[in-house]
Amino acid sequence: MTRRRLDPLTAEVVDLFGSVVARFHQEYDAAAAGFGLTGAQARVLALLNHGPMPMRQIAQRLKCEPSNVTGIVDRLEAQGLAERQADPADRRIKLAAATAAGHDAADRLRDALDFAGEPLAGLSEQERTLLRDLLRRMLGPDAG
Repeated sequence: MTRRRLDPLTAEVVDLFGSVVARFHQEYDAAAAGFGLTGAQARVLALLNHGPMPMRQIAQRLKCEPSNVTGIVDRLEAQGLAERQADPADRRIKLAAATAAGHDAADRLRDALDFAGEPLAGLSEQERTLLRDLLRRMLGPDAG
């Protein structure tokens, strides 16, 4: 199969995305450690901060195996940050949900991410809105 070569602008954007993602993960993991969490635990907690979610959906969002999510939720439960609930629509499905302490920890963790907020603060509201809209467009309808 012949590979199509990226044009210089697209190649630069791809490289910049890589740098942003690497820097974000590095800071995210460091901030999570400050709360006694691994980066994976913090990412699950951030997802649960938006509301209860089936374990399989968490795995899909994190691009990992459901068994990994089970272990992560177990550890979050042990710390009092998450709990399992039966899905009211289908009692066979277990939802993971943040506890009040979990919501508080997720909010404090997000506030601790200087890198995530610092560069964005230099953009106007209009620029941040445009960036958000472009990223949503790139990611498609599941970009929640």
